Amino acid sequence: MEGLEISEVFFHELLKVETFRFDSEYFQKKYLYIDQLISGKANQFKEFNDLELSVDASAFYPSLEPYYGSGNFPFLRVKDVDTNIDYENCIRIPLEIVNSSSFKTLRIISKGDIVITKGGSIARVGLIEEKTAVTRDLIFIDSSRLSEIDYKFLFLYLLSSICYDQLIRSSSMTAQPHLTITLVRNLKLFEPSYSFKEQTVQAYNLSKGLLVKSREVYQSAEKILLDELGLKNFQPSQEPVNVKSFSESFDSSGRLDAEYYQIKYEQVVERIKSTNHDRLTDIVKIKKSIEPGSAHYSEEGLPFVRVSDYDKFGLSTPDKYLTDEFCKENAELIKKLKPKKETILFSKDGSVGTAYMLRKDADFITSSAILHLTVKDKTKIIPEYLTLALNSKLVQMQAERDAGGSIILHWRVSEIENVVVPVIDFDKQREIADLVEESFKLKKQSEYLLEVAKTAVEMAIEQDEETAILYINQNSI
Repeated sequence: MEGLEISEVFFHELLKVETFRFDSEYFQKKYLYIDQLISGKANQFKEFNDLELSVDASAFYPSLEPYYGSGNFPFLRVKDVDTNIDYENCIRIPLEIVNSSSFKTLRIISKGDIVITKGGSIARVGLIEEKTAVTRDLIFIDSSRLSEIDYKFLFLYLLSSICYDQLIRSSSMTAQPHLTITLVRNLKLFEPSYSFKEQTVQAYNLSKGLLVKSREVYQSAEKILLDELGLKNFQPSQEPVNVKSFSESFDSSGRLDAEYYQIKYEQVVERIKSTNHDRLTDIVKIKKSIEPGSAHYSEEGLPFVRVSDYDKFGLSTPDKYLTDEFCKENAELIKKLKPKKETILFSKDGSVGTAYMLRKDADFITSSAILHLTVKDKTKIIPEYLTLALNSKLVQMQAERDAGGSIILHWRVSEIENVVVPVIDFDKQREIADLVEESFKLKKQSEYLLEVAKTAVEMAIEQDEETAILYINQNSI
């Protein structure tokens, strides 16, 4: 019986469960512990109705996919929801579509509102910073009745492990778990003293400030690259017509789709080739990973990183892990597949062309949709510089050209090998690399302070506010 977890629950306690859950997962000890914490401080816990907060979601609306990328109004999907929402990379749709009577069930939310993913990667939480349209796979909380301190504290509480466990516990027990509006409305919300809220939100604001500074430094590095190539104010042609002979088109590229031959793509490649440059295959070694299959996925084990688990600014906690059994059976292969320090992860499927350089040896493997790039000669190309160049619009437009024309984006390795990369002066590369590292240092400090704020919320619930405030003061940067 060693290692077996057992919880005893009276039958009358089962009858209190609104979702009529009788399964053992619902009564795990960690969930019962949270019940005890909440009941022990019942006077400090409220519900959304008590705070007069609206919880809702978009109803059914026609498909928006035909309008993706053809406007400037942000449209938030499940994949976009994170602790810090990246508005630069979310889908944009036309404002006239947002205001159209055909899409009147598409909900628009404002700064200060909070979103929670109800499908896919459930229970992820994001704080809205600008007016945004939201997919029906998101539940949103209207925070218009709250002060800035109140809605930011609510956001921090929703990020806490205590709140996350409440959401996961209540999710449907199906092949694809999901949350409902009713379950979120019944969530227990921690309401401490206002002075404690101020302390935790102050830590959050410092965290956010460091993140903004991090992005500004990174943009400075991007500017240096574009300045070096004379592309600072470069605006690609929007001319829709480009006449090509057979030898200039299908005979050389194997492509017949008109999108591939847009003038803007030629202009970018020609501009790079007018300076010192090289093909990616001559700069890096390219290594493929594997796809174990969903049968080997688990809730714990070896982290399995997929394209959705990272972006150019870092890695997030993966949703999938690989079973111990699979790892034991493939121990030698896994050892070879774990990427080392300075390996650049580069996506070829889905969000193609996303590059991120590892800053230490990894204890995970990646999906087959992610290539591992290692620089062959670091005296000619600095890995941090190459990573930024791969994420720049110079390479992103090559990815857009090659991977276009299909419903699910796929960038062939043979095409990736022939990507044209600018190779600028080494001192300028070093300047860019130093700025990139400064950016990531600031980002790490930001993440640290956010974790301090979240931990303080949990400490206030599990212990008391005084202990939590002391923790904040001792761990401030």
